Amino acid sequence: MPPFLVAALYKFAPLKADAALQDEIRDLCVTEQVFGTLLLASEGINGTIAGPDGGVHAVLARLRALPGFSELEHKESRAETQPFLRMKVRLKREIVTMGVTGIDPVGAVGTYVEPKDWNDLITAPDVVTIDTRNDYEVRIGQFEGAINPKTVSFREFPDWFRSFRETRPNARIAMYCTGGIRCEKATAFARMEGVDDVFHLKGGILKYLENVPESESRWRGECFVFDRRVAVTHGLEIGTHTLCHACREPLGPEDLRSPDYVPGHACPHCVEIRTPEQRERYAERHRQESLARARGERHLGQAGASREADG
Repeated sequence: MPPFLVAALYKFAPLKADAALQDEIRDLCVTEQVFGTLLLASEGINGTIAGPDGGVHAVLARLRALPGFSELEHKESRAETQPFLRMKVRLKREIVTMGVTGIDPVGAVGTYVEPKDWNDLITAPDVVTIDTRNDYEVRIGQFEGAINPKTVSFREFPDWFRSFRETRPNARIAMYCTGGIRCEKATAFARMEGVDDVFHLKGGILKYLENVPESESRWRGECFVFDRRVAVTHGLEIGTHTLCHACREPLGPEDLRSPDYVPGHACPHCVEIRTPEQRERYAERHRQESLARARGERHLGQAGASREADG
């Protein structure tokens, strides 16, 4: 069994997110040799951590001891190497940033749908399936027939959704995301906008890939994750994607075969938008990472979780 336990977790619940709690959780993670990112906000906790089994379980136990967090759920997978380079515990305004006030992701969310029932829902003729993730994530995998809002950040989703509703005002809506947090907030936003018939995939894509056999799956491609694994497939096996050292876009096998792909310099997604000076910096960073690997060391600039986990 791969030695590192990876736990993706979140829960919306009122939290006293202050520096004292931040320091306590960070110190515990350091003691237990747990790396990753945890976001603390007044609306709850979100993050992904990895380390030895006992260390990860110790951190989860402490989080569940917080008032209102006893039912915090997490999703597990395994990794051959530590997928994170450091431990970050951050205080935030939101644990997944939408930038809309008045949303109640605790008391007014959509209807949860278990992974085993998801296929029946999204194949119903009166249901529109919406991917609430950002465009770089959708590009490498999504549910068959789902709409891609083509957002660069989750802050763009509310405006997109309002425009979408003008075209399909009476549609039943099914939403999904990586681990459940974004679609939980997105369905709460939809409810606030007056949509009652809205559903979301409980546990997100990760829980679906873990529980639904590939032979029955309506998922196509791979699922982007916010650590050095880059992407996972059915059974939460590590996928085929890597990251561009320059722009941090996920790259599949076809991207790596492109003449525009130069390791450490550029890829098909950024070759036209980076200056020669930027490419030189990326190349030097790539060289230092390669030297660190040759010495058996970890380089903190190493291409890994390119974007803050939000889902």
